Formats: sequence, structure tokens, C-alpha cells
Amino acid sequence: MSCRKSRPPYVAEKSLSPEEQRGKIHDVRKMLGAKADKLPALCSDASIIRYLIARNWNTKKATKMLEQSLKWRLQYKPENIRWEDIAQEAETGKIYRADYYDKFGRAVLILRPGFQNTKSTESQIKYLVYCMENAIMNLNPENEQMVWLIDFQRWTMSSISIKVTRETANVLQNHFPERLGLAILYNPPKVFESFWAMVKPFLEPKTYKKVRFAYSDDIQSQRIMEALFDMDKLETVFGGKNTTGFNYEAYAKRMREDDAKKSEVMKSGSFLPIIQSSVASQSHEPDSFALEQQSDSLASDPCSEASDECELSSVVETAGKMDNDMNSPAPTLSCEDVPKIEAAETKEVY
Repeated sequence: MSCRKSRPPYVAEKSLSPEEQRGKIHDVRKMLGAKADKLPALCSDASIIRYLIARNWNTKKATKMLEQSLKWRLQYKPENIRWEDIAQEAETGKIYRADYYDKFGRAVLILRPGFQNTKSTESQIKYLVYCMENAIMNLNPENEQMVWLIDFQRWTMSSISIKVTRETANVLQNHFPERLGLAILYNPPKVFESFWAMVKPFLEPKTYKKVRFAYSDDIQSQRIMEALFDMDKLETVFGGKNTTGFNYEAYAKRMREDDAKKSEVMKSGSFLPIIQSSVASQSHEPDSFALEQQSDSLASDPCSEASDECELSSVVETAGKMDNDMNSPAPTLSCEDVPKIEAAETKEVY
């Protein structure tokens, strides 16, 4: 008998009007009661919507999820983590926030698991949380999601543990819902397929449907990357022209400056890391064609299930159409996909 954890069946996402969304928010806030006063920012309209989307607008499940995050934040206190607490973890640049956005205004996190330099699960997760909090603090005001670019240089099966991966999935899915817009696994080696098969049971369908594989020797993948990123800013390891690479001293300076800004905001009585936005600006309507097409175009992983992925955002709505057969090969990019993306209006980030 297999001990492998089974995934919950995929449930088609609902599409709610702004009025219906407000009703759901009211219901969640009512169920939270006085608990909402403990961390007002976590219980803002924008935050509650993310939890509702993560639980397909089920108010009871969203409330339970929010309560768990509330407990986690009060105990873990992620907003209090500072550069000095995690500086050693950052030395190799295994995770860092890029100094640019993608063409759709999303913050970019670079992950390089092959550059792992420590063994403590607790410290590694603490650094991940710090990076997530920092990326959220620097999100484009009009876009609440980010892109993960995962570089597989130097990666081997020993680069990362199942324990760390499981805890990473737990933190990302349960305490940062709907923050990940797209994860691009760039040039994963053949042996990664075995690791991916072990990792996928830890991921919720909404998470693993955001994962796409891209390859430097695939011309169509490169055209998609060009449609997503400013190639002058994108690192060469991802097919871009930026040869600067990770510089620890420069990055440390950036992070200390961000920490100082965070401290000032907290002293003023404001809360992090929630971005306030109106419900009306986040209506769950399929009116953003550009990212729907780019998400559909990047190659899906070799084991994906059939589904449509709808992401609620003030700027974009992402749809990921997966292959029905989990064992079928990943669909490759076609020339028909590229013009749709290139013709789409993109947002400049200054």
C-alpha cells in the first residue's frame, strides 16, 4: 500500500462579483470577531480576499486559514526579522530579491537551491520568510503577486532536503496565500524529475499549477522569457543580458535600507506586510488577457493535472491550463503562443 499523500480533487474556481466578494469579506470578518483586532492588517479586505481565493471563496475554510496565520504571525513575528538575523544564510545568494520587476509589474525573487550553504532547517525557513516579507514590502502597488525564478546551476539531489521543501510549501501556501503568481524552473536537470515527483504531494493544486519549466535551448521558451522580462535587466543565467550577478555587499546594503524603512513604518503605527487595495479593483473577472496567455505558454511540468488557474489581482488574471494525463510529456511551446503575448499591452515599471 502506498503511503504517498493524496491531493485534494481539483474544484473549479468560482467567479464572484465585487458585491459578492464584499459579502464574503463581511462573513469572514464576522466569524473572526475580536481576533481581527490583534493584527488589523492581516484582516484587511485585501488580505481576506487572498485567503478566500486560496480556499475557493469558502468562508469557513478561509476563516480557519486566517486564524492559523494569525496565530503563526503572533508567535513567529516575521516582521521583526532583520538582516543581521539571517545575513549568514544570504552569503551565497541562494535567495534574493531582484532589483527589477517583470513587465507586468510583479516583484521577482531569485532562488538558487544549488548554492545552499547551511544545514539548519529553522534558519533556512527564517531566511525564506525574511525574503518573502521583503518582497511583499517592495511589491508594485498595483500588483500583489511575485514571480519566482529558480536557477538550477550546481543543483544536485543533495542540494535541498525534503524536510525543508515541505516546510517551505507549508509557509508559502498557508501564510502567504496568493502571493506567488508564477514560478519558472529554469533548466532543471533530468534528475530533478525524481525530486519533483517527491515534492508535488506537498503542494496544493493551486500552487503546483503555477509552476512552469523553461529551457535555454528551447527558442520558444526564450521568446516567452523575452515577453515577460526586460532582457537588459534579466540575469544571463536566465537568458538575459545582465552580467552583474549577485553581490553580497551591495545586497546587504539594500536590505539594511529596507529594514530601516520597515522599522520607521512600524514605529508610525502602521502594519506590514499587507497592501491595501479596494475590492472593486480586484473583481474576479477574466479581463486581463496578457498574463493568462503567458502562463498558458510556459511549459507545464511533466506530471500536471488538467485544470484552469484563475488568479484574482488588480492588474492580471493568470490561467494555467494543464495536461489531463499526469504521465504525459509536458506540452511544448508553439509559435502560436508567442505573438499573443508580444501583442499584449505590458506595464512599464519605473
